[in-house]
Amino acid sequence: MVSVEQRRPVVVLYERIADAIHAGTYPPGSTLPSEPRLAAELGVSRPALREALLLLQEDGLVTVRRGVGRTVSDRPPRRGFEHVRPLEELLGTAGPVRVRALLRTIEEPTDFTTQHLLAPARARLRFWESLLTADGHAAALSQEWAADEEVLATAHPAFAEALRSGPAPGTAPSMLAVLAAASRGVQLTAHSGITATLVGQRRGEQLGRPADTPAVLVTQVVRVGGTPVLAAKHMLPTGAAPLPVLQSN
Repeated sequence: MVSVEQRRPVVVLYERIADAIHAGTYPPGSTLPSEPRLAAELGVSRPALREALLLLQEDGLVTVRRGVGRTVSDRPPRRGFEHVRPLEELLGTAGPVRVRALLRTIEEPTDFTTQHLLAPARARLRFWESLLTADGHAAALSQEWAADEEVLATAHPAFAEALRSGPAPGTAPSMLAVLAAASRGVQLTAHSGITATLVGQRRGEQLGRPADTPAVLVTQVVRVGGTPVLAAKHMLPTGAAPLPVLQSN
């Protein structure tokens, strides 16, 4: 993790204010103090504060209302992939997201899972494919693989047991949601990659979009210690709900 000392001062200030918003110090819909007062409260200069406020406005945490000033957004975006959260939770900031199970099966490793889960050729991996919908429209298509059960039994036995038991009746969570629920007291780390692509024929049919629809493809690997326990691909077509991503350098 990058230390605070290595971050630009405006990023540190941005995160101080963002943390205060998420903690409820400045609740949704509230008006922020005036620039002079807020700068005095935070012990920073007004130019630095102004730059941080502009970044917060760009990222959707703060809005500017004529005659009112800067207000906290009614639905501040959640933190992104540096905090391991299920995709349905990240996409659900503007309303409920439904997860529909398309496929739940066991399959042999592919190039993707061999690379990201370090799965041997004869491993048997749980594979879940899910369609996420918001307001009745397709928001994302998720494909998730769990590591071989022998690996999970050592690296994360609670996750292995949760997968064996299956979700509660009437529910269809993503595999990452199952992992998050089984990981109380277990430290997870994750790495994600984001690329632009087209949905293609098969995924286009699943998403109800033409094959040449532009999309964002997010690949994700979640680890316990140094052991990868879950790998996923999430495809979000244009027009889908916005995906908040927190980045640091």
